[in-house]
Amino acid sequence: MISVIISSAKKELLQQVSKNIADTIAVAHEIIAFDNSAGAKGICEVYNQGIKQARYDILCFMHEDVAMKTADWGRVVLEIFDQNPNIGLIGLAGSSYRPLSPSAWNGYGSEYYYLNLIQHFKHSDKEAVLTHHNPGDKNLAPVATVDGVWFCTTQTLASKYLFDESIKGFHGYDLDFSLSIGQEKTVAVTFDILLEHFSEGRYDEVWLQNIVQLYDKWYHLFPIVLEPVTPSGQIFIERKTFKHFIGLVANSKMPLSVANRFLWKDSKFLKLSFLLFIKLQLYILIAWVKKALGLKVK
Repeated sequence: MISVIISSAKKELLQQVSKNIADTIAVAHEIIAFDNSAGAKGICEVYNQGIKQARYDILCFMHEDVAMKTADWGRVVLEIFDQNPNIGLIGLAGSSYRPLSPSAWNGYGSEYYYLNLIQHFKHSDKEAVLTHHNPGDKNLAPVATVDGVWFCTTQTLASKYLFDESIKGFHGYDLDFSLSIGQEKTVAVTFDILLEHFSEGRYDEVWLQNIVQLYDKWYHLFPIVLEPVTPSGQIFIERKTFKHFIGLVANSKMPLSVANRFLWKDSKFLKLSFLLFIKLQLYILIAWVKKALGLKVK
């Protein structure tokens, strides 16, 4: 039996996804939905309310702009948790490498991610596409973090590791929750369930602020490396991710000192590669000059 928890922004989307869930889940379930159309509460607060109200042993947190495409997916979820007692959290998109600098769920330049969903693009003219990436062709791929479009855990773990309500708004909660549960149990991406997502994420300044907050909180764990990575491969990922982070900071209202702080934080970049550290310091200097001249940093 599964409790499905949704923070709803649009009544019509909630009605659609509720019918879709009823048509596809194939197990006893309840939908705990909160009208958050005014955005008065952050998603962490909403999800914590859902945890307290949930009656069933398995909890599923999901967006409302989705459609489950796998028949009987509820049985799949119950089977995963029943047959894998080491699993604490499952999702449909996640990364087995979490870099040193603040980034989205899969970093940049990394092939160490797992993904299985049909993605639509609400903010562009791109056609919908099946985004499937599964190195090693695994049914369950251990990852550091999963994306928040859809994920499931147990009532016991959710009650123990509640969502961090100091994270305001609607970003970063998934990474934080993944890292919390990952201290005790395995976090994984399943390829036995397919979902259709009708909008893509937007990485705005609020998102950046949340990710910086999360990286400050969890920096003692980074980098998280769950698969073998060559030294040159790791340096490549870290360089690409940090360079992207510099651009995000430079083109926001944040001072570039934020990027510089992460470069020096706990001397981790310096220990990884002195040459990389020097290059990244140079990137920050170039970004500072461009910003001073009113130029966009790429």
